[in-house]
Amino acid sequence: MKHRVERHAEGLAAALLVLAGVLGCARPSTLFVPPAASVAIVPAPADASPPPVFAPAPAPVDSAPLAPEPPPPPSVSLADARRILFADDASAPTCADASIAAAVHCFLAARYSSDPRAAAVATSLYDATGDVAGLSSAETMEGGFRGVLHLVPELPVGARRKHLEWVASSVTDYDDFFQRLTEGVPQLPRYRWHALSLRFMRSVGRTTPSAYAEGWSIAYNVDGSLNTSRDAVRELLFHEIFHLNDSAHGDWSKPALGPIFDGLIARCHASTACLRPYAPSSTLVRGGTYYAFQPNNGDAVHEYAAELAIRYYEEERAILHGEPPLPRFKCGPTENGRAWTLLVNEFFGGIDRTPPCP
Repeated sequence: MKHRVERHAEGLAAALLVLAGVLGCARPSTLFVPPAASVAIVPAPADASPPPVFAPAPAPVDSAPLAPEPPPPPSVSLADARRILFADDASAPTCADASIAAAVHCFLAARYSSDPRAAAVATSLYDATGDVAGLSSAETMEGGFRGVLHLVPELPVGARRKHLEWVASSVTDYDDFFQRLTEGVPQLPRYRWHALSLRFMRSVGRTTPSAYAEGWSIAYNVDGSLNTSRDAVRELLFHEIFHLNDSAHGDWSKPALGPIFDGLIARCHASTACLRPYAPSSTLVRGGTYYAFQPNNGDAVHEYAAELAIRYYEEERAILHGEPPLPRFKCGPTENGRAWTLLVNEFFGGIDRTPPCP
């Protein structure tokens, strides 16, 4: 099953943005644990086998059991990198280099040959994160309450290079965020934001969707109505990346948050006034209600969960950067606190650096 999503948020001056987009899901995959200061969890001691009867006693070893080897970090294969950058274009360079990284560098240089500055950004992004920034395929899609949308590939070069730069800046911010968030904690979050396929496109005659996510891939609209600033893109991508992780956790949000979400909808239906205390953000759909609860938007509990993830990111980020704290969502109605705790424990290692509620 394929879902697609797009989120519109208010501007920094609290100006309302028009929201549209589609939900994205991903197949489960090995999750990446970023490098960060941490204390390893010590597993239960393993049974020790006695030495052979006629063999010399083994040399003394540390009595503490060895921690299991971490899984290798995820990566974009060379074949996938070629498809992301050239699709089925027969003119793609051969790039038969000695290593995958060198071959991907070759592909990037060829694809971004019209804009050396964009090529440098895309190459640096790949070297730092394993993300490959390429192109979406042309498609016509049903966007729920947004109607039918026609999407075409569009490379972020020239005047649109800023979108590639904003995406790269966002990933750098996530690296810093998780490094600060996990400092000194014993359990790292089961969360992945590296080794993604970043596919750039535009919507013909429209500004929606701003982005959608599926299969460890994010499609990004260079004409998206939300994609107007570095901070707006930073929030948008966190929303989309959460969808990928939600899917990789077995579509966690539906069974975990579904009862809370369904109860709120049964109580409020689509009433903006009734839903206001429960909305993780103030994002509204034109002619509708809060994006987290908007009808005809796929299975909307996924959007509620992704908006809640952004709220967590923004509240924790403010604390970690020593900025004025944001209002604590968890300290609102009982449903807010329950949803917050469930999400934090599942995706962020139970780490909550915001102050407790009174």
